[in-house]
Amino acid sequence: MKKPKLILIDLDGTLVDSVPDLAYSIDSMMQQIGRQPWGEARVRDWVGNGVEKLVKRALIGQLEGEPEAAEFGAAYPLFLDIYQQNNGKESRLYPGVKEGLAFLAAAGYTLGCVTNKAARFTEPLLEALGIRDRFGILISGDTLPCKKPDPLPLLHAADFFNLNPSDALMLGDSVSDVKAARAAGFQIICVTYGYNHGEDIRLAEPDAVIDSFLELETVL
Repeated sequence: MKKPKLILIDLDGTLVDSVPDLAYSIDSMMQQIGRQPWGEARVRDWVGNGVEKLVKRALIGQLEGEPEAAEFGAAYPLFLDIYQQNNGKESRLYPGVKEGLAFLAAAGYTLGCVTNKAARFTEPLLEALGIRDRFGILISGDTLPCKKPDPLPLLHAADFFNLNPSDALMLGDSVSDVKAARAAGFQIICVTYGYNHGEDIRLAEPDAVIDSFLELETVL
């Protein structure tokens, strides 16, 4: 791999396992609208494309499709309120992330965080986990007109640091991250443990695959 000058890192499923808080919020929402909760294992299969999509999946019980507009309109605000109150309570950094970020910082890499999570949840979560100051730029799902898999967030970050996309790397966990990186002209490394709806991320053909941030020193 070409050694990058900029490394952009996805949040949910890459840095942080946020499913415990998301699942609690989904199940509480379901109960408040008179429906049965799904449980953490089921919710884990639906995470990875933003909370709006997550709520829709919970309402219909599957990955693809649309709920009734009225039901979504009632449920979504409930979820947002519950999640805001519980965001960061049970979410945890994946093993090796803290050490990996320390290595990247010590090695002089410029770091950014690019996520599809809304800003109202992103900043508090990073603060709660003690890693907000690792990133020179933070781009949330509602920072720009488009979010991943659109390349705009990645290109915006490269432009912010006055760097060419060819000098940048995306580090993520999903097909969405791979598509965004390819469209932006970034290199892409993926972790094996994230939220990719049960599919092996190797099938998306990233440039490299790692099991832990502890492998970054070797890969880079």
